[in-house]
Amino acid sequence: MNPESEIVELRFSYRYMKQHAWVVQAVNGFLSAYFMEQPGFRVQRHFDELESGMHVWLCEVPVAMKMTRLLKRLKADIPPFRQTEIRSSADSPAQYVIDSPDPDSPA
Repeated sequence: MNPESEIVELRFSYRYMKQHAWVVQAVNGFLSAYFMEQPGFRVQRHFDELESGMHVWLCEVPVAMKMTRLLKRLKADIPPFRQTEIRSSADSPAQYVIDSPDPDSPA
C-alpha cells in the first residue's frame, strides 16, 4: 500500500441490502467509475461479512481525500440512506456504515 493512502471500509447493512438488493451492482459500478476519476483510489476487496450480513468494500484512498465527497455523490445514485462513521482506533480502518434511514426522520 502507498504510504500516502489509507484503508477505509465502506459497509452496507443487511437491512439496507435486503431492501435494495440491486445496490451491490450499483456500488460496484460507482466505485469502478470513481477509480477512473480519482488518482490513488482503488477497491482492494469486496466481501459479504457472514457474522453481520453486511456487504463490505475495502478501499484504498489517498489520505487527503474526503470520504464525505464520495458518499455525497453515492447518495445521488442509490436509494436514501443514513451514514455513520466509526473509528475504533488509530490502527483500524475508518468504517462508513450505510443503513436505511430511520422511519421517523427525513431522508
